[in-house]
Amino acid sequence: MGAKIKGAGSNQIEIQGVQHLKDVSYNIIPDRIETGTFLCIAAMTNGNLTLKNADSTHITPVIDKLEEAGCQLEIQKNQIKIEAPKKLKAVNIKTMPYPGFPTDMQSIFATSMATAKGTSIIVENIFENRYKYTQELVRMGAKINVEGKTAVIKGTRKLYGANVKATDLRGGASLVMAGIVAKGTTKIENIEYILRGYENFDQKLEKIGVNIVKR
Repeated sequence: MGAKIKGAGSNQIEIQGVQHLKDVSYNIIPDRIETGTFLCIAAMTNGNLTLKNADSTHITPVIDKLEEAGCQLEIQKNQIKIEAPKKLKAVNIKTMPYPGFPTDMQSIFATSMATAKGTSIIVENIFENRYKYTQELVRMGAKINVEGKTAVIKGTRKLYGANVKATDLRGGASLVMAGIVAKGTTKIENIEYILRGYENFDQKLEKIGVNIVKR
């Protein structure tokens, strides 16, 4: 567009003003957290799912951990196919700045570990107080102990439907994930958090067979 900017990739960006910018055509990149969310939903539900308009290079750490958990992923241009095992294997994650494991995927991935075989250790290195969602998962039968920036998740065979509350965007999405596999009905309040970050979330879930109603 004619801007004068330097410093990409460093901790400082320098912009020199210009008189005018020119028109360009630009395609918005796919949402990497939405991509990761649906991959984890497929993983947790023993699913077989193909995601289109997805850039695997933006979520390499998530893909690596899903493969470590036992999933098979087929990467193509703008497309990711995942085939999940009958039971995920527990894995450990540590959130890091990009290109490390994204903090916005922490609650999503941790939830998929709630029914995995074994014990997972999650370390949140980016934000404090990002484990509020675990209290709601415990109400659904998850076995999670939190101490400081570390959460220890012991996989359980089943989760159970309950009335729970979303405390933030990604934590709310994680409760939707848990509700999909839980025995019984799960009612999630404060869904405005979730709707802020996922476009037509309920409709996309319906397309892959989830029994979900938004009210």
